[in-house]
Amino acid sequence: MIKQIYEFISEAQLKKYAELAVQAGVNLQKNQLLIIHSDIQNATFARLIQTVAYEAGASNVFIDWTDEQSTKEFYLNAADRVIDHFPDWQAARFKEWEDAGAAYIHIISENLDVFKDVSTDRISRFQKASRTKLRDHYAKIRSHEVRWCLLVVPYVGWATKVFPNLSKEEALESLWELILKGSRADGKNPIKDWESHNRAFESRKKILNESQFEALHFTNSRGTDLLIGLPKNHRYIGGGVIDENGIPFFPNIPTEEIFTAPHKNKVNGKLVGTKPLIYGGSVIDEFYLIFKDGRITDYYAAKGQEVLQNLMETDEGSHYLGEIALVSNKSPLAQADTLFYNTLFDENTACHIGIGNASPSNIQNGMDQSEEELRASGLNTSLLLVNVTFGTEDMKVVGIKEGETEVVLLKDGEFQF
Repeated sequence: MIKQIYEFISEAQLKKYAELAVQAGVNLQKNQLLIIHSDIQNATFARLIQTVAYEAGASNVFIDWTDEQSTKEFYLNAADRVIDHFPDWQAARFKEWEDAGAAYIHIISENLDVFKDVSTDRISRFQKASRTKLRDHYAKIRSHEVRWCLLVVPYVGWATKVFPNLSKEEALESLWELILKGSRADGKNPIKDWESHNRAFESRKKILNESQFEALHFTNSRGTDLLIGLPKNHRYIGGGVIDENGIPFFPNIPTEEIFTAPHKNKVNGKLVGTKPLIYGGSVIDEFYLIFKDGRITDYYAAKGQEVLQNLMETDEGSHYLGEIALVSNKSPLAQADTLFYNTLFDENTACHIGIGNASPSNIQNGMDQSEEELRASGLNTSLLLVNVTFGTEDMKVVGIKEGETEVVLLKDGEFQF
């Protein structure tokens, strides 16, 4: 019988990972409420985070349990009217948590086959219903009004997908090792390692924000040739971010990206995806997107075309971009040279775009601007934001300044500044 997932990691290592989520991830404050979103299969880690959070002074730690198998039954058997409805009481929970000043930790894993027998249309419809009802919550997440952190643990099926030539035990052990290494959680003091990691982010963001490039030009041998125009007074963020009260936190563990918002109507060319996109439990792979004046005018996926179509048709904003991210291929995560089949990990190995909503934080004083002002600046709005990886080892990124002055920012996938 295969050992349980958490038998492949020492208690001391797991506690360091939990402490990283609590202390650096959401930077939990004394007497603060913490909400942990976790599937029941990850109860061991969720309960450990709960213990660590109480040790850090949390006023209360509530675990919001989910169950993928129950969710699958819901998608397969619930009445159509239920699929298209997200209950008011669900949305009311988030409002009450936010009114209480909660922070959120999301524990995710990748069970790639769990929804393989489910209609992608039903998944898409329920996701649209939930995102519509939770619009205010997601707006606060994207604008960093609340602190949150997303981190990953292995799952048996996921591990064997990443390492198909290993036994289940060897695959789980290897995936744990890569997750901890990629998350910079395998050292003696992960908190200090993340402080050092963030200093490199701050240095590069300063250079990019002072440069105020008019556009970024991405090219590689896979067929990507994409010119992305940028709004005036755009801002790059990444690594650690600051909430509305001035408290720093890390939304993603791991994170290697520096990102800003494209101008909604100034994206032209072709983007060729280089890693699978996992959306709603389904896989989209071997795909491309064509842009004209910002809008995605054509797209194709050899695998998951219907899923990609459902994503695109979420709303008008899902035909445009909300994010462009620069990522080096020299990070510990990228150097693992592994296809993770997990968007959080794969997007942090190479440059990527975000389809959908732009963050107000990506423009100067954006947090104080109205939706109309943000739209006038060129920022896109949508119910969703889905990241798509397209970077490669030979990726070249050129920043174009006023007067067509060009500055090489990435060459062969590596930062040049």
